[in-house]
Amino acid sequence: MTLSIAKWKLDDYHRIVEMGLLDERSVELLYGEIVEMSPEGEPHAYFSSEAGDYLSRLLGNRALVRQAKPITLPNDSEPEPDIAIVQRLGREYLSHHPYPENIFWVIEYSQSSLEKDSTVKYRLYAEAGIAEYWLINLTRRELIIYRDARDGEYGSKMTLTEGEVTPLAFAEIEIPVQALI
Repeated sequence: MTLSIAKWKLDDYHRIVEMGLLDERSVELLYGEIVEMSPEGEPHAYFSSEAGDYLSRLLGNRALVRQAKPITLPNDSEPEPDIAIVQRLGREYLSHHPYPENIFWVIEYSQSSLEKDSTVKYRLYAEAGIAEYWLINLTRRELIIYRDARDGEYGSKMTLTEGEVTPLAFAEIEIPVQALI
């Protein structure tokens, strides 16, 4: 559900957030529109939390695993992916959320939000040049991996229900699909 009729720029959105006007709402900024996020069901909360913890242990100091925290994209968007694997920039994140160049990959868990995550967020992440977007369809228990962002689309798509996957940014790591779903 969209909460605004006007398009918002990131600076205006940040001012609204700082004023506390959205404190009681679970929202994100997508293409300049303030959009209410779907509530997390139990499977969504369980799998995203467990996967975030697993990835944190697996990656150690190589990357920071941010769970349900904003990222800042150049298309007047500040989505909150379920998991974003980003560069460790320490206190630099006091002045900004991770930008596309700081992001290794993002993961969205989807059940009721599958339509939005497979269209709007897919396009949003591809346009921003995020190298990898992992979409987990909880209904079908499958991992959909999008790679090779160019011209607002991803050039490759792979769907897995088992086996292992190696993220582009960390060729030495294999992640069992079952650790995610």
